[in-house]
Amino acid sequence: MNKKNLLISFVFLFFSAIGNTQTTKEFKAGHVFYISIPTYMNKTTNLNDVATIQFKSSVKDVYGFVIEDNKEEMLLSELTYATLNDYYEDFIKDFAKGEKKRTVSQPIYKTVNGINFVTADLTYYDKDIKGEIYYAIGLVETKDAFYKVLCWSSIDNKDKFKNDFEKITYSLRD
Repeated sequence: MNKKNLLISFVFLFFSAIGNTQTTKEFKAGHVFYISIPTYMNKTTNLNDVATIQFKSSVKDVYGFVIEDNKEEMLLSELTYATLNDYYEDFIKDFAKGEKKRTVSQPIYKTVNGINFVTADLTYYDKDIKGEIYYAIGLVETKDAFYKVLCWSSIDNKDKFKNDFEKITYSLRD
């Protein structure tokens, strides 16, 4: 191949490459948040398939996890909540629905450092363990996301761990 043909081939490839370039747009993926868990609990898996973080102490028979609902992703799915109360009401109506002896306390609303919280207690009779389960439910709203913080134990351990479960919920920040 002579120099002229080589130069023509090079110019052709150069302009072909320029014609095929695409403009790009950068996106931020994922969302970082922080939560404090008592040292007697460890990170784990297999408690909930959609949880962002899961934790437990098998020795103390306490468990918990956090589910994040990113507001931008919810908006893309055409799912929006005007208030934390709307988010809570939508969640609580179906949680443990149909379980025997299901009781839910009145929700408690707080705002701490610009973060909105709602907490409630839920108990029900579990036929598999033949006893009552206690859930400390915490729903949290930050600027970018809603979170479900669910911690549980047997009803016998409610008084022992309720304060720790509340501290977990109120520690969440992004």
